[in-house]
Amino acid sequence: MRDESQTIRATAMFELIAPDAPVVPVKVELCYSSRDPYAVQASFRTGHDTTVDWVFARDLLADGLVDSAGTGDVRVQPMGDDPSKIELELTSPSGHALFTTPKHALEAFLQSTYDAVPATSEYSWLDFDAALSDLLDTTARD
Repeated sequence: MRDESQTIRATAMFELIAPDAPVVPVKVELCYSSRDPYAVQASFRTGHDTTVDWVFARDLLADGLVDSAGTGDVRVQPMGDDPSKIELELTSPSGHALFTTPKHALEAFLQSTYDAVPATSEYSWLDFDAALSDLLDTTARD
């Protein structure tokens, strides 16, 4: 475990793609913390002071920049007719959304996360005592 945590934030513009509807721009804040070194959070601004947060694997995002990645609620892949854009597909019990965004924005964000916590070194950043404490606190409240 490292003594000092690092947080990387970036803002990107995504486009919500809906069938038979105009494209809707959506501001997305990407966040990475060395306290949770395997995960990336994407916060989609859906209205006035309202966000929808999705957390998924950093590796999923990285893999999706070069090929189709993900088999569950989050899928990432280069856009078929324009490889300079990435498609991000989100599925939940309450709905489905397809977004596109420029590849370079995600590449820059990911590079800064790898500068902070290099690939394959994530394990050394985990704080097992804190994670166990959080788990026990949550279990005790349930």
